[in-house]
Amino acid sequence: MKRVKEVAELTGISVRTLHYYDEIGLLTPATTETGYRLYSNEDLEKLQQILFFRALDFSLKKIKTILEEPDFDRMEALSYQKEMLHEKKRRLDKMLTMIDKTIQNEKGEKTMTDQERFDGFDFSQNPYEQEARERYGNEVINQSKQKINSLSKDEKNELGHSFNSIYKRLADLRDGSPEADEAQKAIHDWYEFLNGNVGHHYTLEAFEGLGQMYVDDERFTKNIDQYGEGLALFMRDAMKVYADQNK
Repeated sequence: MKRVKEVAELTGISVRTLHYYDEIGLLTPATTETGYRLYSNEDLEKLQQILFFRALDFSLKKIKTILEEPDFDRMEALSYQKEMLHEKKRRLDKMLTMIDKTIQNEKGEKTMTDQERFDGFDFSQNPYEQEARERYGNEVINQSKQKINSLSKDEKNELGHSFNSIYKRLADLRDGSPEADEAQKAIHDWYEFLNGNVGHHYTLEAFEGLGQMYVDDERFTKNIDQYGEGLALFMRDAMKVYADQNK
């Protein structure tokens, strides 16, 4: 049996994320009389299965549904996951080939065709834009796009640098308390960044709601957690603290 900290160290998953898996009933270990979580070998096998599905972009809700099916077959699931991961690898290999060709093109070693330059990508639509319009309204989204599109290339690069810098700071703090001064300073910078750079104006209530959406919407969770497993949960908690303290 392993304690939650040991499982976190073994897998690289944050303690906060393991607690959340327990909270939603996705991975519920045994607990001692004093409240310590203890993970069995079966729990670790289940966690491995969860992570395979996560690597295939399955939502936590969907994973929970699959694992709770009465006829769930672990070997069948592993075969399916292997097949899907091979397909994902093929797509990634194709993109890597495109990058190599682009590098060669930049060096003058070969000339890319227009087809080669965009082969493998589909930019025909933004999967988030329609949902964002329904959530915030056309005027807000149009203003945001207009502001971003009006920026120069250097300004856009600086905006991206600031974005990454804030997320990396928060990722480094995610195993600490969301109430800590350093965490709250970073969250303040995130609040100022959103209100000052991307054309939105978030009230404190909306800012807190945005943090909750980072956890409720698996797409947000996946993108945010690229900076560090459990970051979305940490940001949700830190954003709630920030909103409560500044109302």
